[in-house]
Amino acid sequence: MQLSKTVQNEIYSLVEVGGKILQKASRADNNFEGDDLAEVSSWVTRLGQLIRKLYGENSQHYSNFERAISSESFYVIHSDWYGHISQVQGIALTVKHDVENGLIGSIKGLLQAEIFANFLEIGEHLLSEGYKDAAAVTIGAVLEDGLRELCKKNDIAIVKPNGAPLTIEPLNTELAKNEVYSKLTQKQITSWAHIRNKAAHGQYGEYDKTQVEMMLLFVQSFADQHLV
Repeated sequence: MQLSKTVQNEIYSLVEVGGKILQKASRADNNFEGDDLAEVSSWVTRLGQLIRKLYGENSQHYSNFERAISSESFYVIHSDWYGHISQVQGIALTVKHDVENGLIGSIKGLLQAEIFANFLEIGEHLLSEGYKDAAAVTIGAVLEDGLRELCKKNDIAIVKPNGAPLTIEPLNTELAKNEVYSKLTQKQITSWAHIRNKAAHGQYGEYDKTQVEMMLLFVQSFADQHLV
């Protein structure tokens, strides 16, 4: 994932602001007040928003951030009490490290792949229990979500001009047109999308369990190749 210049500039700014706050805190004889306290509040809010956007609220980074700011005396800051500010600055430096080393996309990709894998396991379990129709719907949903993530990754629109979300086949067409994957893969996705649509519309007799098993194998392979 290529981060925008705006996002990169924001993390560099946050690290710089954090450094200045630490310097002030190390020399402060009394508690921060007024503009100094407002600066800390703004810094913390901006950093929290950025971490949530880049990593999500379930990430280790966000968990560390929330824990660091959870102290009841967080806004008590002076030369004898600013270790908690150092913790927050450490998190900002970690985000800066991730940005500079191109790790943000890898982290988000791994998280997304883990989510897809979990839902595919649900589809596999449904199949093993004899629920081929529910499995087809679940596996098809994973495939559609995967195509949507691929479009985002490649700056391809995922909504119509009127704001309505594109469905699986238009997404598939755009991805193949932009050569994200081959025409053969496009045809395979089209065939599996037909099964998903039949399952979703109650046309259960028009496909069998073996086809859903093959669909599962394809989506697993597709996720490994394109979504990690």
